[in-house]
Amino acid sequence: MTLALALTNDAYTHILLILPLSAALIYTNAKYIDARAPRTNPAPSPSLGSALLALALVLGSYARWGMGAEPSDVRLALSMFALVIWWIASVLVCFGAGTFRSFLFPLCFLFLAVPIPDFALGWIVEFLQHQSAFAAQIIFRVAGVPALQDGIMLSIPGLDIEVARECSSIRSSLMLLITTMVLAHLFLHSWWRKALLIAASIPLSVAKNGLRIFTIAELGTRIDPGFLSGKLHHQGGIIFYGVAVIAMLALLWILRRTELQMPLQRPAPFLE
Repeated sequence: MTLALALTNDAYTHILLILPLSAALIYTNAKYIDARAPRTNPAPSPSLGSALLALALVLGSYARWGMGAEPSDVRLALSMFALVIWWIASVLVCFGAGTFRSFLFPLCFLFLAVPIPDFALGWIVEFLQHQSAFAAQIIFRVAGVPALQDGIMLSIPGLDIEVARECSSIRSSLMLLITTMVLAHLFLHSWWRKALLIAASIPLSVAKNGLRIFTIAELGTRIDPGFLSGKLHHQGGIIFYGVAVIAMLALLWILRRTELQMPLQRPAPFLE
């Protein structure tokens, strides 16, 4: 059901990336650990693992038989949450807490495969709609274009713009968040720098949406009205996603430079 949802709904396309990325990070991290030290026999953690296995069974059973009239999207989210807990518990039972700590990020990264329930997704989309309209209003005013905002409506000379649900760019925003999380894990060591970079993906998502609205509106009102319903409007999201990625990479470069200039108290593994 989750795979079908990811293949048919743009808001869940990011789920297709989670398992391959997690597997790749585990494989890369395992090779790095083997290169640094001889392989040791893992010590299983049956007590903690069994407790999590039991929790996963309880949650999965409740999602399947105990939720009554709850919406199907909520049941699916809880079922996937239980499945991810089962996977993590299996690692603890078979390989122990030490192995779990070594692969903490890629294992916890699997929780992003849990589909966002409709009520939460609606709140996120509404937030992106309003903030994108606000960002576009700021860009218009900086460019010297009079702009008024009323909720998700923007008015500029000769054009009224509605930032519809489809214009929230929920797919590219989630993709940007995932990209930022992976790069922060790979290239930064200190937790606060990682947190700062990941947090920056939210205003970057809003800013790219605002820039997209501004660009299409200006092209449509000043050059050709066809831009308002053309390919740039419907298929140009990848361009503005690329702009946001470039901005995020610039911030990553700055954070990494400041980190490399600080003396390390101990050697920090690349993928720890």
